[in-house]
Amino acid sequence: MRSAGTQPRHAVGLYRVSTAEQGNSGLGLEAQQTSVRAFAAAQGWTLVAELSDIASGKDDQRPGFQAALTRCRQLGAVLVAARLDRITRRAHTLSRLLEEGYSIRAVDMPADDLMMRIYAAMAQKERELISERTRAALAAARARGRALGGDRGYRPTCGPDAQAAAHARQETAERTAHRLVLEIEALRAEGITTHQGLARSLTERGVPTPRGGATWTHTTVARLLGRVDSAGCNGNR
Repeated sequence: MRSAGTQPRHAVGLYRVSTAEQGNSGLGLEAQQTSVRAFAAAQGWTLVAELSDIASGKDDQRPGFQAALTRCRQLGAVLVAARLDRITRRAHTLSRLLEEGYSIRAVDMPADDLMMRIYAAMAQKERELISERTRAALAAARARGRALGGDRGYRPTCGPDAQAAAHARQETAERTAHRLVLEIEALRAEGITTHQGLARSLTERGVPTPRGGATWTHTTVARLLGRVDSAGCNGNR
């Protein structure tokens, strides 16, 4: 790995799509390559290798990812991706890579090593809070006499907590909407303002739709923005 205080001169590009269809068609990969190459050139780095995977971001053993890490170790290069989730969706994986001395950059959030560590810590804390809330919800369900972990031959006297479930779904939807609006605002800053143009760009960049789909339409964009406007979540627009 490179020594402290030494500016990276080499970069390794890492690209990922989630489905074989995207990989075979090149959908998403080309857009990622374009953004990473432009970013590396702007930093004055030599892009010495480009690796890609067709796999989930939760799979830390995917071959392209592992090969990219090997090249970074060999050359002291910085690992660059179009978005951080193209490298990994696991907060603890990102933390481990930073602790091991890897330098990581994402085009959509060009931060230095310190900011990357802060982001990783925040992501890990969010995972811990989600886990704590889940445990608390299970404990509350047990306290109400609800059977968990399979059929115990009886039925609880009270049904599922519909209000809590609805609240959890609402929180998830709001977090997803907020994240997607940030993606849309970034595209608008690049001059892409029509619903059709936003849908095309989101699809090309491999951004999942609110329901986890791979293909955006102008209707999907319009519904998302309408829902956010109704909820008053986007104060910048």
